[in-house]
Amino acid sequence: MKAVVITSEGGPEVLRIQEVGDPEIKEDEVLIRVSASALNLGDTYQRKGLFPPPPGSSTYLGLECAGVVEAVGKNVSRWRIGDQVCALLSGGGYAEKVAVPEGQVLPVPPGISVTDAASLPEVACTVWSTVFMRSRLSAGETFLVHGGSSGIGIFAIQIAKYHGARVFVTAGSEEKLAACKDLGADVCINYKTEDFVARVKEETEQKAGVDVILDCVGASYFQRNLDCLNFDGRLFIIGFLSGVVTQVDLRGLLAKRLTVQAAGLRYSSSENKAAIVKEVEQNVWPAVTEGKVKPVVHKCFPLSEAVEAHRLIESSKHIGKILLLP
Repeated sequence: MKAVVITSEGGPEVLRIQEVGDPEIKEDEVLIRVSASALNLGDTYQRKGLFPPPPGSSTYLGLECAGVVEAVGKNVSRWRIGDQVCALLSGGGYAEKVAVPEGQVLPVPPGISVTDAASLPEVACTVWSTVFMRSRLSAGETFLVHGGSSGIGIFAIQIAKYHGARVFVTAGSEEKLAACKDLGADVCINYKTEDFVARVKEETEQKAGVDVILDCVGASYFQRNLDCLNFDGRLFIIGFLSGVVTQVDLRGLLAKRLTVQAAGLRYSSSENKAAIVKEVEQNVWPAVTEGKVKPVVHKCFPLSEAVEAHRLIESSKHIGKILLLP
């Protein structure tokens, strides 16, 4: 099969499409012939040598895909050859075929093309596990997501609105903010021209702040995130775009009874991923089927143009997901 290979650590130009051996499936795995895979920012960190795959996982890039089941291990009970599926991966999506544990596979939702379905597993599992399973966002609460026009942000806006939350977003251009508003965001903040802490307090009752924040920025936002949380607020960190070291005034944590959590989905166990995938199918897929949560695809590239796809995601000029098509 063909796959995108990292020839050395570095910029997008180190990616090459090469002929490689087909993956061998284990007894509890499914072999998927990939119709599309989606880019995630973590792919660019792996390319630079900063985000290695978990032990025993595929060394190829790609954390989510969609396609058709081509083979199943002898212990697989749910899936059949020919099923259209999408999957959460630990790696291997930038290829024509990928092996994945049965529990990390989802049906393509009714009404969604198999290509567009590739944009859903990673964002759905990330947002559902962090915002709902761990941070317990509920109807009537307020929710802030940074990077509102990213794949994570666009999905988070829609699923939070579906579950009755009031949604705040930050983004860096008026075009991106307009896209967020069109998807249902209630308060859209340009972080380049506004102080998001001041705006959040201005837009919340008694200037109390929001209940839940999903943050991919890290160090430079940490104190500010704490400052704009309500009493019993929950901050969940999923990235460190601005760095990993900061100073913090701990008094606010105590005074407002705040909770700070962080997690990386890729390094979770197969059992944990399967539990998240099960919850996503039960709680998120109905919203997708109803058309209340829609995949937003910015651009599709052929697998052979992975270099250009990486340049686009690193430019931050996209709105939504970027796909690769074998």
